[in-house]
Amino acid sequence: MAKRTVVLGLLGTTLDSGTSSKRWHKWRPTVDLCRHEDLLVDRLELISDPRHDRLANVVAKDIANVSPQTEVRHHPVTLKNPWDFEEVYAALHDFVRAYNFRPERERYLVHVTTGTHVAQICWFLLTESHHVPGELVQVSPPSRRSADPVGDYSTIDLDLSKYDRIARRFRREHEEGVSFLKSGIQTKNRAFNELIARIERVALASAAPMLITGPTGAGKSRLARRIYELVQGRGKVGGAYVEVNCATLRGDAAMSALFGHKRGAFTGAIEDRPGLLRSADGGVLFLDEIGELGVDEQAMLLRALEERRFLPVGADAEVSSDFRLIAGTNRDLGRAVEEGRFREDLLARINLWTFELPGLADRREDIEPNLDYELERFTDDNGQMVTFTREARRRFLTFARAERATWRRNFRDLNAAVVRMATLAPEARIDARTVDDEIERLTRSWGATAPDALPVDRPLDRFDRVQLEEVMKVCKGAASLSAAGRVLFAESRKAKANPNDADRLRKYLARYGLTFDEVR
Repeated sequence: MAKRTVVLGLLGTTLDSGTSSKRWHKWRPTVDLCRHEDLLVDRLELISDPRHDRLANVVAKDIANVSPQTEVRHHPVTLKNPWDFEEVYAALHDFVRAYNFRPERERYLVHVTTGTHVAQICWFLLTESHHVPGELVQVSPPSRRSADPVGDYSTIDLDLSKYDRIARRFRREHEEGVSFLKSGIQTKNRAFNELIARIERVALASAAPMLITGPTGAGKSRLARRIYELVQGRGKVGGAYVEVNCATLRGDAAMSALFGHKRGAFTGAIEDRPGLLRSADGGVLFLDEIGELGVDEQAMLLRALEERRFLPVGADAEVSSDFRLIAGTNRDLGRAVEEGRFREDLLARINLWTFELPGLADRREDIEPNLDYELERFTDDNGQMVTFTREARRRFLTFARAERATWRRNFRDLNAAVVRMATLAPEARIDARTVDDEIERLTRSWGATAPDALPVDRPLDRFDRVQLEEVMKVCKGAASLSAAGRVLFAESRKAKANPNDADRLRKYLARYGLTFDEVR
């Protein structure tokens, strides 16, 4: 036995009255829904506010003329404000909870063409959550050239299996975005992968400033450009990518470079200069080492971020620029605020989304895929494919993953090492001797520290020296990095669910250019 078709819908106080526009003055969606020969509506549950009973009665009579077999049931539901989400959802929720659905006998369609946008959203939520065991239906008016006065209709089945297919598409798109940000490098470091996934979500969902922190050479500049290329490819920005290292901006030239100047503003200003902020209008501005900006530039940047307007040097009128900001730093900006070198209000404005990139020494499992990436870059830049011999690759990776490899300049060190080895490789094959020479060079450049000596490449306060001496004493008597960490952080580790004492100690030693093996 075929199921009866039942439609639930709200009266359209404008569309169903036929007064919505001159062009469609004869098209009334609730009436026309019952005129389709291939959609026989057995019953229409028409919901409307009592204030519109007269129109509801007119619609019911017109439906009876065009579709005599359709039974129209009128349900008065009071809606003081049809744009109030809470009120509309509560009213429709009460209606469907009280309704006697019989899905084994009847097919249910929820008409979403009429009603406010709020009502349409509520219908969607109630149907998607199976409060209404049916599908959505929407109608459209006939085209201007169509001889048929009846428009078209379409149903939307919120079947979960179809949602799964849509969700898979979104997951694939998300995975592609994450891979894109990582330059296609399949990394194994869980924390780094989760970090990049968060950056991808934020970059596509928010235009707020992003702050990327991390040591020099960790890849902040490369990541910032990839973020720009990602959002540009998804249509989020249409302007240019503008990058500047704030450490290179000094004195009066800093104001001019960032905010531009008018001709004659100062000696040497022979023509107008737009400035980096205006050049980034509609695009992305990456301010690397933002902690190096002077306090005056910080103040103007803050106003430009909040109001999208600023005054070029020597100008009488403000200019506007709407850009996304990505800031990078290897400094502790919180400490800079305490020391009066960085504005607290600017830091509050740029650190809504803060992401800390780990150094290469904290991602040793990712050295191998990044080694392959750097080889590919060398090939692209020089037009010559270079590979390792098996023994040479083993030797380099063994060294690169060892604790004694500090990777002080992070990926810059790795890139430089690959360029040197690839350039010197006999017949485009990096051999063991080339690797050994590079290992010696890297070790020498990092400056091996004598086990019993303290670092001499930076001045130490007495407090720091006493603390470091105690740490080195514990390390010398410990069997492993983890064992030393457990001794040193015995109290503070109790407050952490999953303490990583080894990582904490490794980072502390790295601040002084030391490794656990060197200390022992």
